[in-house]
Amino acid sequence: MSTNQTKSTFNIRSIFSFLKEALTGSEHQDYTKGNINKAIFLLAIPMILEMCMESVFALVDIFFVGRLGKEATSTVGLTESVLTLVYSIAIGLSMAATAMVARRIGEKNPEAAAKTGAQAILISAFFSVIIGIIGIIFASDIFVLMGANQEIVTVGTPYMRLIFGANIVVMLLFLINGIFRGAGDASMAMHSLWIANVCNIILCPTLIYGIGDIIPAFGLLGAAMATTIGRGVGVLYQLYHLFRGKSIIKIQWHHFKPDWEIIKALFDIAWTGTLQFLIGSASWIFMTRITATFGSAAIAGYTVAIRVVMFFILPAWGMSNAAATLVGQNLGAKQPERAEESVWRTAKYNAIFMLFVSLLFFFGADFIIGFMNNDLAVQQVATRALKIMSLGYIFYGVGMVMTSSFNGAGDTKTPTWVNLFGFWFFQIPLAYFMADVLSFKENGVFWAVLIAETGIAIAALVLFRRGTWKMIEV
Repeated sequence: MSTNQTKSTFNIRSIFSFLKEALTGSEHQDYTKGNINKAIFLLAIPMILEMCMESVFALVDIFFVGRLGKEATSTVGLTESVLTLVYSIAIGLSMAATAMVARRIGEKNPEAAAKTGAQAILISAFFSVIIGIIGIIFASDIFVLMGANQEIVTVGTPYMRLIFGANIVVMLLFLINGIFRGAGDASMAMHSLWIANVCNIILCPTLIYGIGDIIPAFGLLGAAMATTIGRGVGVLYQLYHLFRGKSIIKIQWHHFKPDWEIIKALFDIAWTGTLQFLIGSASWIFMTRITATFGSAAIAGYTVAIRVVMFFILPAWGMSNAAATLVGQNLGAKQPERAEESVWRTAKYNAIFMLFVSLLFFFGADFIIGFMNNDLAVQQVATRALKIMSLGYIFYGVGMVMTSSFNGAGDTKTPTWVNLFGFWFFQIPLAYFMADVLSFKENGVFWAVLIAETGIAIAALVLFRRGTWKMIEV
């Protein structure tokens, strides 16, 4: 065998070995040492696949629900826009858990990391009970406030009640994966989403359409049942590995005894993290509300486009989450320069990925949307939305990394202020102005998204370069 053939074989074996290590998580890595590129990809590969699995939830639901008609599709879109309030709390707590667990792991203190994770679970359970009660009681009123017609209210109320009543599975799935990511155990977070998705993919068509006389057809409600059961199975998998598995995080029952110092520290990070995401997600509710004024085809097309966008945006968030873990652990190890270098390299890789996505959406929008929905009016709206919003994807990719890096350092306040001004004082007024005043209709909303998201990314980049995030203590 020639020297070149030997090198080629070695490289192929090295790549497969590297992928296996990233996907199985067979070793506990110390991300405060060694090659930064290797650290990024060992974290990013499972995190990207984790986020892909999260986005598959949305695509599977909208694919099967889309066959039930515009009202069913609109119901899912309106429910999801309100459910982002739940995501906001879950992600805020997840940010806090990731930042604090990563610091404790960087300090080589896994016992403190486990206790932090347990306290975060207690907080999430408390909030999920309150949210569930509100969602069950006021489901119909929420639809009315969102501008839904009576048919959507009638069809969608049972769907929303089940989704909100079982919101604890959403809360815990996000939160516990944040704990695993903070510990650097990204493969475990990925595995839980794989399991949850397999269940959802099998159950979604089964429960929506039924199987003869064996399983009845639940229609739209079946989609909610499938998603809830799938996420629930993923949470059970997570809990097993937190208590009995081989993860670096080992939670025991005594860790759940309330520790008010840790709870306060989690709240200090989580409330601004929640507000940060809440500001962004609540703004999407207003954007959805503006779009809804232009008819069911507009809101359905907008819903389909956003689902497709999220399918590709979430993997980029996966790459960004790698930066958050590296920042937290390296700051815990007193290595701020290594933390910053990790961010810049991650931003470069994310920008390259988002350039590819931008080209794919701009030139392939018709095919992608046509596959997702067979209603011509909905397809036209969704295709325009996809092409317009794709023009800023490189900025989105870099901005995501900067935001995650702030959060990984425990500085959730800076991106919160950026989101507040970017979304509420710029994007929403701009969307209203372009859609109604300039009579661009739903296209005005799509252009406002592009302009505002690009501005937010530039602002985050400028603030990151100042370096104040390096001094945050958690």
